[in-house]
Amino acid sequence: MAKILNVEHLEKGYTNGTKKLTVLHDISFSIEERETFSIVGPSGSGKTTLLGLCAGLDHPDNGMISLCGTSMSSLDEDGRARLRNDKVGFVFQDFQLLPTLTALENVAVPLELQGDKKASQISKELLAKVGLGDRFHHYPSQLSGGEQQRVALARAFSNRPAILFADEPTGNLDSETGEKVIELLFELNKDHGTTLVIVTHDNELAALTQRILKLKGGKIVATENTPV
Repeated sequence: MAKILNVEHLEKGYTNGTKKLTVLHDISFSIEERETFSIVGPSGSGKTTLLGLCAGLDHPDNGMISLCGTSMSSLDEDGRARLRNDKVGFVFQDFQLLPTLTALENVAVPLELQGDKKASQISKELLAKVGLGDRFHHYPSQLSGGEQQRVALARAFSNRPAILFADEPTGNLDSETGEKVIELLFELNKDHGTTLVIVTHDNELAALTQRILKLKGGKIVATENTPV
């Protein structure tokens, strides 16, 4: 299998007044195409910062990231945005749906950015697949948290991403709703043959992926294969 994400000697820090806080220190790992992978660690361990760097949402201080065969350092902001639009899907803890758009319109956004004439049809099929075939014209404020996250899942897969980053995807959901969302996430992932990277503090969720990278204090403390 080819590597879809390769990270080498990544460093990231922030300056707070006269102090420099190192968030990530000498991080190196790679993920293969179609692999399911989780990044775990306590709050403040650098998980979300690492995900943002891998997805090209932020710049490292040092180190190299290659995503889908492209070196991130070789791209300007527009180039990174194009790569994300074409190859990357996102699911966030707080859903990040556009409040003025219906469920259907939210899912269609990535496809419309690509000029896909079948945006509406594909979006309807995905919403039906996540159990929201009767919610096309509802706005986010008219949906429960679980329904909003299912809309976010449908949107994440709408452009058939090569890799999907999920940041604490069940963080704002009760356990029963969270389980249903995770079931859908893995089901859609399998159907689309996507590489899945989950950031979570939930060890049970992490155990559903093929490999786990453990962070503590901005450093890798372990990488484990799971018996999935």
